[in-house]
Amino acid sequence: MSHKDFSFDTRAIHIGEMAEFLEGSKNEVVAPIYLSSTYARKEVKNPGFFQYSRSQNPTRFALEQRYASLEKTTYGLGFASGLAAEATLMFALLKPGDHIIGFDDLYGGTKRLFHQWEEKYSLEVSLVDATQVSNVEAAIRPETKLIWLESPTNPLLKVCDIQAISDLARKYNLLVVVDNTFLSPYFQNPAELGADIVVHSITKYIAGHSDVIGGAIMLNDKVLYEKLKFSQNALGVVPSPFDCYLVLRGLKTLSMRMEKHQSNALAIATWLESHPKVAKVYYPGLKVIRNMKQDFVRLPVSEG
Repeated sequence: MSHKDFSFDTRAIHIGEMAEFLEGSKNEVVAPIYLSSTYARKEVKNPGFFQYSRSQNPTRFALEQRYASLEKTTYGLGFASGLAAEATLMFALLKPGDHIIGFDDLYGGTKRLFHQWEEKYSLEVSLVDATQVSNVEAAIRPETKLIWLESPTNPLLKVCDIQAISDLARKYNLLVVVDNTFLSPYFQNPAELGADIVVHSITKYIAGHSDVIGGAIMLNDKVLYEKLKFSQNALGVVPSPFDCYLVLRGLKTLSMRMEKHQSNALAIATWLESHPKVAKVYYPGLKVIRNMKQDFVRLPVSEG
């Protein structure tokens, strides 16, 4: 039975912290905070998996396993912030002269990072309204390397068709990166829709308690993973063991928190939409509710 066969809640609570019940093992049901910077080894020629904490730390390793499981990918990587994860992606995968297509309503920090790389490293960026797949295709150039999406976007909550854009990207041999911060892996798994790389600001919903800054990358491709793992280690943009512990703890309640976030947001958006002093409300769920009401009105009336 693979991890993917478990329910979301089981994966959110246990993956990375499952006891192995080995003779002499501590068998903790919660991953400890491993503060050691270096690790003892029995043999010089066989250093083992854990050597130096920047390269890999047991607490971070448990969290990275959980990241991968929740996004239903093979690999997960933890970072000190969402922007640290994004900068590592760009450092590992792009070179001067490359071209990126991005959603026109990307998170401001992502746009800032893109513009810095434009100025310093001759990177080219085209921001388009990705709600229309045709706009994305029209922006593709010979030097285009990847398409960068959020769905919904931050801050205007624009939604794009990740699967259709991923299909388009494969046609042109391009990578698709999706920032899945706003929906979290509870509501959406971009890798299952065809995205190559999923990135998160852990600071928001995944950690969930406003006490951690963090980022994550999840993906399936081993070659890409090795490139990103090398850069994660080389740049040293890793989270502390204590932050990893807090995220592991926060993830245990992700499903309940996301359900409450959704119901609260819909209630507030519905109230604001009917308020005479509010000109426009940006919330995609309102369109769904209106469509449901219209469909309900169209239902035939029973004579029973």
